[in-house]
Amino acid sequence: MDDDIIYSAPPSKSDEELEKGFVTAIIEQPKLLDELAKQLVTLNLAIPGLYATALKLIGGDDAVVNSAVMIGGAFFCWFVALALSLVSLIPRKWKVNPSILRRNVEVRKGDSLSIEEFFRASARYKRLLLITASLLCFVGICFACLTLFSTTKTP
Repeated sequence: MDDDIIYSAPPSKSDEELEKGFVTAIIEQPKLLDELAKQLVTLNLAIPGLYATALKLIGGDDAVVNSAVMIGGAFFCWFVALALSLVSLIPRKWKVNPSILRRNVEVRKGDSLSIEEFFRASARYKRLLLITASLLCFVGICFACLTLFSTTKTP
């Protein structure tokens, strides 16, 4: 059994390219999420201004909004969404062991991350913040739409 010859061959070009693409996708995820965060910051800065303009155009000078709670809710949601988007752009310190590229065992809390785990954890962290920010932005838009329908003119 020890005398059996084991033949091997180098990986094919397509296998190498697939592996490169996989690694590149892991590395690029945090960068892509940063781009999304920048777009959300722009959106969360623009929407309140557009909303105030729409209120003014629909109601005119004598308009009264009947639901201050809805307006407050809309602006609160937009503020929190803006804050979460900005937090996702702020660099975070991660405990990484640069001598470990990847590991096959589960990481325990407090352990250093491998390089691959760092990229995955960073993307997961940003994704959670940005999904929450997107949902809050949408909820704020819903609140704003509801207030536009409750705007009345004073006699």
